[in-house]
Amino acid sequence: MNNGGHENEFEIRRLLKESVSSAARTELSRDLWPEVLQRLTSETQAMPRLQVPWFDWVLAAVAGAALVVFPGVIPALFYHF
Repeated sequence: MNNGGHENEFEIRRLLKESVSSAARTELSRDLWPEVLQRLTSETQAMPRLQVPWFDWVLAAVAGAALVVFPGVIPALFYHF
């Protein structure tokens, strides 16, 4: 085996030792819970109000009126679900 093989082996060992030592340091440097609470409260406060366009209400009213006028359609709708 040539000398280059040993150098590669030492390099691989060095890299493995570095990766294992960095994986052993798993503690956080700071507490993340205050940031999580701040994000949750800011998201709930910044939630926009749900707005439904007027034509959606008209379509819902027409569909409801159609079911009242033609009740025989209801079993057919249940069949398709």
